[in-house]
Amino acid sequence: QVQLVESGGGLVQAGGSLRLSCAASGRTFSSYAMGWFRQAPGKEREFVVTISWSGRTTYYADSVKGRFTISRDNAKNTVYLQMNRLKPEDTAVYYCAADHSGSSYPSRGAREYDYWGQGTQVTVSS
Repeated sequence: QVQLVESGGGLVQAGGSLRLSCAASGRTFSSYAMGWFRQAPGKEREFVVTISWSGRTTYYADSVKGRFTISRDNAKNTVYLQMNRLKPEDTAVYYCAADHSGSSYPSRGAREYDYWGQGTQVTVSS
């Protein structure tokens, strides 16, 4: 069992930055692909970004490409999401998720992820 705890959300003005963290329990974090997803009010959960277990492969949603950066520190069992040039449409609850399949090509599909955090709210004001 893996427990994921997100932090770093908050209220920021458009154009600002936030850094989300997701701390994982368990000794096998380094073998998991990790993803970030988000869900805005009244909308379905959507893919944001994912990173392979090694950190060598990342995939971004087009809507965040060039503004968001995912990284991981396997020694700290933590994955990060640096969000720059935030827009009001980035407002959502952000969830981190873990995929224990061990693939070097992480999935963009939420169904592939086995463990989820409780989410952290990000609100971007205009």
